[in-house]
Amino acid sequence: MSRSATRSLARWGRVDANLNSRIGTAAVAVPLLVWLIGWGPAWLYSTVMFAVTAGALREYFAMAFPQRGKDQCVGILFGLALSAGVFLNNDLDASAWFGIVFLVIFCAYLFGSGELTERLHRLLFTLLGGIYAGFLFPQWVVLFRHSQGRAWVFWVFFVVMIGDTTAYFVGRRLGVRKLAPEISPGKTVAGAWGYLAGAVVAGLAAATLLLDPLSWFEVVFLSLALGILGQLGDLFESWIKRVFAVKDSGRLLPGHGGLLDRLDSLIFPAVFTTAYLRVFHP
Repeated sequence: MSRSATRSLARWGRVDANLNSRIGTAAVAVPLLVWLIGWGPAWLYSTVMFAVTAGALREYFAMAFPQRGKDQCVGILFGLALSAGVFLNNDLDASAWFGIVFLVIFCAYLFGSGELTERLHRLLFTLLGGIYAGFLFPQWVVLFRHSQGRAWVFWVFFVVMIGDTTAYFVGRRLGVRKLAPEISPGKTVAGAWGYLAGAVVAGLAAATLLLDPLSWFEVVFLSLALGILGQLGDLFESWIKRVFAVKDSGRLLPGHGGLLDRLDSLIFPAVFTTAYLRVFHP
């Protein structure tokens, strides 16, 4: 057997092993997620989301500051303080709370250790992680609290997950041209189109079961928007990993990597859907 054939078989073997791990993880996680969204008590949903937020913050700051335990702790606390403004928005004046949290983190790095430029870089990485994982991801809780929140959470999850799965298989079979090779070499243009097609089909199918009557135009528009934002969110997290020179954000989920590796395509769609509903379906 030629050397190229041997390398090809090894590569496909790794792909199949990764796919099996992904399926195994999904077989355990998806039923629990379905129960939690559809029938779990609201307090348990919020508790789980807060724990996931904490885990995502830990992964981010472990990548950003691998040898700086103090900066990791400061960053995680900053992100959790921001998330508290989302989780407890009925009991807090959110704008005042966020103002105090930002004031504290600015002062912490102003009088911290290290060179001036280094301190500013660390502050910027801390702000990015706290906002990205600590503020944007908890928008899933805001979406859940909508009057039809459970249905909308189901619908957004379904659209993004089906789009992501379609992109995986289409990209494997038809992908040739790279989508963003500098950021994520594995992403292809064919996979991106597959993502959008899968998102639209899933959105139309699920809307008839989960949502109040919406026009087909609105469903298609929302599905396309989520398909685009899901991929941008995936690329955004890949960009972060490239800068921090890591392959995965963690090892918690077999076949997926860390929490952020699984959440990346879910964050931007949740933010958009929450804002869209506030404006057009309050």
